[in-house]
Amino acid sequence: MTGEAKKNDSGYMGFEYREITVSKKYISLYMDSYPCFGWEPDPNRRTAPGDSPSAPLKGTRAENGDRKTLYFRRKRSISNKVELTRLQRNFDSCIKEIEELNRSKTAAALMISLLVGIVGTVFMAGSVFAVTAEPPVLWLTILLAVPGFAGWILPYFLYRWVTRKKEAEINPLIEQKFDEIYRICEKGSGLLY
Repeated sequence: MTGEAKKNDSGYMGFEYREITVSKKYISLYMDSYPCFGWEPDPNRRTAPGDSPSAPLKGTRAENGDRKTLYFRRKRSISNKVELTRLQRNFDSCIKEIEELNRSKTAAALMISLLVGIVGTVFMAGSVFAVTAEPPVLWLTILLAVPGFAGWILPYFLYRWVTRKKEAEINPLIEQKFDEIYRICEKGSGLLY
């Protein structure tokens, strides 16, 4: 949503408005970084005493799940608006890349764990069929039950191991993105002040 008015002779100041839906764990980062691009929390969105100025309205879709909607405003007559908007887009892009990197930490671990669990279930099903056969084949039941139980127990440990391994690979990349965000915010702040 964008306000179209600009300051006129009567002293009226026009603002442009922005609402963004972000993950709860990045709310502080957005609240600290968006002022570097000329945005300030929208004071008109305060819902109750003690709420932050950009807190979402009670009962709106913004309060659902892991995401919240933040409300900001910026003077329309701000200088260096084009460069600030470009820096803001770079900031938003860095946050999205960080979210993708965080998701990728567990994606491979989840797939490997599920695959091992399914294979374990197949072995266990074979074991059940072997014991219910006429006559029961106990040696085959035991032979198939061992990898079946292993396939049910191992996914937990595999998940943890693969996740730790991926975190060791990905955490330096995430830190680089946070450093890039810091530089972007420094540039934006330098353009404002």
